[in-house]
Amino acid sequence: MVASARARERYPGRPARTSRQRGADGHRTIDCDTTTLESYEPTVRAYAPQHSWEQMVTNTLSETDPTRNALSPADMLRLYRSMRLIAAVDQRINQEVRAGTLNAATYPVRGLEGSCAAVGLNLRPVDQLVSTYRNLGDALAKGSSLDALVAEIYGRLTGASKGKGGAMHLQDQSVGFVTSTGIVGSGIPIAVGLGVAAQLDGSDRVVVTTFGDGATSIGAFHESMNLASLWRLPVIFVCQNNQWGEHTPIAEYAASTDLAGRAAAYAMASARVDGFDPIATALEVRVAVERARRGEGPTFLEVVTYRLTGHSGVSDYSYVPKDALARALERDPVPTFRRRMVEQGVAPVAEIEEIDSQIAAEVDAAFSKALEEPFPPPSERFTDVFADERLVQGL
Repeated sequence: MVASARARERYPGRPARTSRQRGADGHRTIDCDTTTLESYEPTVRAYAPQHSWEQMVTNTLSETDPTRNALSPADMLRLYRSMRLIAAVDQRINQEVRAGTLNAATYPVRGLEGSCAAVGLNLRPVDQLVSTYRNLGDALAKGSSLDALVAEIYGRLTGASKGKGGAMHLQDQSVGFVTSTGIVGSGIPIAVGLGVAAQLDGSDRVVVTTFGDGATSIGAFHESMNLASLWRLPVIFVCQNNQWGEHTPIAEYAASTDLAGRAAAYAMASARVDGFDPIATALEVRVAVERARRGEGPTFLEVVTYRLTGHSGVSDYSYVPKDALARALERDPVPTFRRRMVEQGVAPVAEIEEIDSQIAAEVDAAFSKALEEPFPPPSERFTDVFADERLVQGL
């Protein structure tokens, strides 16, 4: 009422309030103050997007980028090695969980190996990555220490977080793997904050945040997208769309399943890419990274894959339609990309087999080593938990 009185004083002679019907029965009304609307003159911010969203849902950023180049054989081998490592560690973790030799909350990344490796291929150590609880692929692709990650999953003192974070909260600051968050979408605003810092630093540092399709339904996603575009922050939003929000198919929780199209509401460049194709994904990430480095603002990438496992390490996934799962398994990224490299003559079979053998040995060694490491002593319970440890010591 106070606001309405002030409005009448400011605009004498104008109708300050009006009523309109609410509901089909017509017996309920709500009051609307219209005085400010009459004097409002919108300011339109000029924006000339490089690609309209109508083009983005059918075309990709790299197809219209003049600097597009195919990946070199060396980059393809780097992609494969990263993908193979992610798959091998993921399989071993699931094996240990089912055998009862690893007690941890784990979230498989099968089907995401290509998209994770594509991000890692295009980032420098100084670039920053914020992940989710489904973080294993992101951590390894960013260059995190295999020994430190496995030790952390086992809760050992030599782990990346001294055993405090566990599988859901992997991090490795030394390579720019900032954090993993256990709450859906909560890493997105963190990445925007890191983007603000990078911009204020005047560096060409890029920030990437990965998240599942379900995270696009939370408020922080939209707030973060808007602010990143408004301030043209060097942030890349990578939506790993496996088409399932835990046990719910995307069509049952999203009014529009065109997630890339949402970026248009924030005047943000975007692209939808086949996440089962690591080369196509790597090209999209490359363009997005270069745009960010040039100060051209954020990009939203919808990387479309499919759920190939249960939501968590031991959960049932009989709810996934068998025919859809069978079609998706035919495109399982690691074996598919391996065949592709052989067929295209990227590397001889012997070289690829050597990579497979090396990775198998590395994974075996990391898991064996982790089991020999000590658990954190009681004295570690407050270390690295508070900004100032004196607060808990009463000093």
